[in-house]
Amino acid sequence: MKRSLLLTALLLAGAAGANDLTEQAARRYAAFWNTGDPALARQALSPDFMDRTLPAGREQGVNGPLQASKGFRTAVPDLKAEITDMVVNGDRVAVHLHFTGHFTGTFGATSGKGQPIDFRAFDLYRVADGRIAENWHLEDNLTLLQQMGVMPGPQSAPAKTQ
Repeated sequence: MKRSLLLTALLLAGAAGANDLTEQAARRYAAFWNTGDPALARQALSPDFMDRTLPAGREQGVNGPLQASKGFRTAVPDLKAEITDMVVNGDRVAVHLHFTGHFTGTFGATSGKGQPIDFRAFDLYRVADGRIAENWHLEDNLTLLQQMGVMPGPQSAPAKTQ
C-alpha cells in the first residue's frame, strides 16, 4: 500500500512539473506580447513552432509572431497584453488574452490619432519539451479595425429607413 501511494505521489509530482513547464511557456509567450521582447518569444516557442491559423502574409515559424508583434507595435507602441484566463491540461494550454493600448502609430496607410485599443484574443497551445510547438489563435480583429478607424464601426452604420 505504501509503495502504491509513493508511486502515485511521484507520478503526480511529475505531472505537476510538466504542467508547470507548460504554464511557464504560455506565460512567457504572453510576456512577449506584453513587452515585444523577441527573446521571450524565442524562449517560449519551439524552433519547429507551427502557427495552425497562419494569417495571410505572415511567415510560418518563430519569425511569424516576431514579424506580427513588430508590425503591431508600429501601430500601437504602448501595446499591453494580459492573461485574463488560462487552463492547462496535459500538453495543452487555453489562454484568453486582453490587449490594450493607443493607436498612435501607423497601420498601412492609416495614421492613429490616439484612439484607445481594447480587444481580446483566444489561443490554444500544444507544448512539447517546455516550449510551444503549435498555436491555434483567434483575435477579435473586427473590433480592433473599428477602433483604429480602418473599418466603420456599428455606430457609423447608416440608419435604416422604413
